Amino acid sequence: MKTLRTLITGLLIASLILTSCGTIGRTGVGAGIGVAAGAAAGAGIGAAAGNTAVGTAIGAVVGGVAGILIGHHMDKQKQELEEILPENASIEIVNEGQAIKVTLESGILFATNSTAIGENAKTALRNFSTNLNQNPDTNIKIIGHTDITGTVEYNQGLSERRARSVRDFLLLEGVDITRMTTLGKGIHEPIADNNTIEGRLQNRRVEIFILPNEKMIEEAQRQAQTSK
Repeated sequence: MKTLRTLITGLLIASLILTSCGTIGRTGVGAGIGVAAGAAAGAGIGAAAGNTAVGTAIGAVVGGVAGILIGHHMDKQKQELEEILPENASIEIVNEGQAIKVTLESGILFATNSTAIGENAKTALRNFSTNLNQNPDTNIKIIGHTDITGTVEYNQGLSERRARSVRDFLLLEGVDITRMTTLGKGIHEPIADNNTIEGRLQNRRVEIFILPNEKMIEEAQRQAQTSK
C-alpha cells in the first residue's frame, strides 16, 4: 500500500511538471491552470530561457475564464507594442498568456557604463509610456541585467541603477510610480554565452514585465462570473 501511494504521488508530480512546461503564449491555456500550477509554469518559462528566476518575477497564473479574459487583454496590448517599439525590441507573451515581457538591449538604452537614457531610446520609451498609460490596470516590473565584464559588485549596482533609470524616465512620462518596481540581477541570469561578443550583448539587457494588477484580475473574475 505504501508503495502504491508513493507511485501515485510520483505520477501526480510528473503530471504537474509536464503541464507547467507546455506551449507559452497561447491566450486560452490559462483556463485550466490554478495558482499552484501557474507558479510552476512560470518557473518553466525561466528554465526554458536559461533563466530560472523569470517565473518568480512573473507570478502565478489566474485560472478559468478569468485567465482567458486577461490573456485577451495582453494579446491586444502586445500587438499595440509591436507597432510602436523598435524592431530590435523583443516582445513576448509569457506566463500562459497572462503577462508581457519586453526586452531591450542595454545598447539601445545606454552608452557603455552609463545609466543615462540615450537620445535614440527616448522616443521608444515615450511611445512605451503612452501605451502603459492607455492600459492602466497593469503593474510593471523592470529588471536590469549585465554581462560578466567587470566585477560582480559593479555589475550588480549597474543593473540596479539602469532599472531605476528606466523607471524614472517612465515616471517623467506620466506612468504612476505605484505601478512600477525595479530589480537588478547583475551577471546572475544570463540568457546567452558570455564567452562571445554576441552573447554578452544579449545578456546586457533590461526586461520589463507587464502584469495584470489586482483590479484587472478582479474585473476578469467578475466578468467570468456574469458569463456563467
